[in-house]
Amino acid sequence: MHRLARPVYTLLNSSMRSGPCGLATDAQGLFNGMPPPKLPSHALFGHACQVLGRTHVSQFCTVARQSTDERASAEPLRFTVTPGDAFGDGPPVGMSEAAKMVCRIVSTQPEPKIASTLDALGVAVSPELVAEVLKNLSNAGMLALAFFRWAERQEGFSYTAEGFHNLIEALGKIKQFRLVWSLVETMRCRGLLSKDTFKLIVRRYARARKVKEAVETFEKMSIFGLKTELSDYNWLIDTLSKSKQVKKAQAIYKEMKRKGKFVPDLKTYTVLMEGWGHEKDLLMVKTMYQEMIDAGIRPDVVAYGMLISAFCKSGKCDEAIKVFYEMEASGCMPSPHVYCMLINGLGSEERLDEALKYFEHYKKSGFPMEVPTCNAVVGAYCRASKFQHAFKMVDEMRKCKVGPNSRTYDVILHYLIKSQKFEEAYNIFQRMGIDGCEPQLNTYTMMVGMFCSNGRVDMALKVWKQMGEKGVLPCMHMFSALINGLCFENRLEEACVYFQEMLDKGIRPPGQLFSNLKEALVQGGRISLAQEVALKLDAIRKTPFRG
Repeated sequence: MHRLARPVYTLLNSSMRSGPCGLATDAQGLFNGMPPPKLPSHALFGHACQVLGRTHVSQFCTVARQSTDERASAEPLRFTVTPGDAFGDGPPVGMSEAAKMVCRIVSTQPEPKIASTLDALGVAVSPELVAEVLKNLSNAGMLALAFFRWAERQEGFSYTAEGFHNLIEALGKIKQFRLVWSLVETMRCRGLLSKDTFKLIVRRYARARKVKEAVETFEKMSIFGLKTELSDYNWLIDTLSKSKQVKKAQAIYKEMKRKGKFVPDLKTYTVLMEGWGHEKDLLMVKTMYQEMIDAGIRPDVVAYGMLISAFCKSGKCDEAIKVFYEMEASGCMPSPHVYCMLINGLGSEERLDEALKYFEHYKKSGFPMEVPTCNAVVGAYCRASKFQHAFKMVDEMRKCKVGPNSRTYDVILHYLIKSQKFEEAYNIFQRMGIDGCEPQLNTYTMMVGMFCSNGRVDMALKVWKQMGEKGVLPCMHMFSALINGLCFENRLEEACVYFQEMLDKGIRPPGQLFSNLKEALVQGGRISLAQEVALKLDAIRKTPFRG
């Protein structure tokens, strides 16, 4: 059987991004080896449904689906499977049954059949349902738009800011900013515009690395009669910093000082310290701290926390500890969040005993047990490969009725996978629903990545199916892992099916993913299909998307 000359993905050797309190729980970190997307995001429903050519591929699409189901059921599993439905009964937490049914239809039906199938469902449309469905479709902008256009024609529909904002978020993720601005105009005509609308678009531009457009959008608020204040500029600086654009954020801060329109306050300095801390630029962190002191502003618990966080992220926990005691000496008592950052920082340096010392300090300070701090302790145990202690911590959390939550499980799963304890990871994953903690998108992403990276694509497809039954939509990273895994196992027809499904959902494929698929098709002797995919994908990106 043909195999690629080299693995096309690296899933388990990448460090994960930090979540709140620095917890390494972002499943996307498993895919850091992949380059950023290079393909333009213009995609049409009609074209996307034909990317692989219905006339050329329709036959093997059906065969591939059948093949997938047969392999999943026929091949004996090497992993222990807990009997019964591992995910329990009922819809995901916080999602209504009606929204779950709508999302399932929208995500599984071909685009031309979505409207008629939704009509047959007979669900009562309301502003609340529309907002809920759009929020759940945030990773599939094209499907979100299709649902919105259907909902507009239904009795009981009314335009709301929340509905528009959820749709803008979904379209912004696939960089359909022309459509986003058409929605802004509609909102303006209906009197629904607010600062939140523009801030949502600014954040989407910033995350797309379109800094110029982000700043211009912020400045447009005044054109629409929305007056900007210091708090808005602080938000802009914070958003750019968190989007890895801290240099631009610093430039805005300097321009703000130069013009004298606003005087930077404690919040301004704090968000810049946090931004430079994420970049591990301790010199700039200290510079901003000193500028704050020179401006006569006394640091509060948040400012001290940003200093501690910056030192921890840079692997200088001893400096963080000095700041901790300096903070106490100044009469500023550490908050649970400060303890959380310090515990996590020490844990990341495998200084478990010290991390536990500060956890005891935290409890003796009279603070109630909180999930983020407990998760930091769980992470510290896992980094030291003391998984049984981590499980005991989870039991303690249950006794105190402070969790665990999905992030707790994500922390444990990440380190089990990193330690190559794959069977244990899968068993924990299966127990989540039974324990009353439904897996989230990050969790599914980790599990799909784990199986694909270990040549168990059939198990990845099993998880994929379970996820679909729960109404959770796959993200770009999951599609990439699965398609690359299928290519590596020479299951090229199935890889093409999922590549097409990815485009049908409006998810922008990374350039490297297309290159991998094309390489696999060529090496597998499917040259004509590879050429057809390339031609049609090129046609899609040259065609403007119409709403």
